[in-house]
Amino acid sequence: MKEFLSQEGVTFIERDVARDEAVMSELEQLGVLTTPVTLIDDEMVIGFDRARLDALLPGEEVSDDG
Repeated sequence: MKEFLSQEGVTFIERDVARDEAVMSELEQLGVLTTPVTLIDDEMVIGFDRARLDALLPGEEVSDDG
């Protein structure tokens, strides 16, 4: 996910659930027990769902060939 977002020029904040108990608690409150989780505005993307990321990210659609 980090590589994908970086390649697309998307600014993001990485939060590590393994190192930060508060972050893990936030995920649990959202009802999520898996990673990665990406929040774009008020939308949550669980896992690497390229089609959903394409739909939610601003700008042109992201192509499969990078």
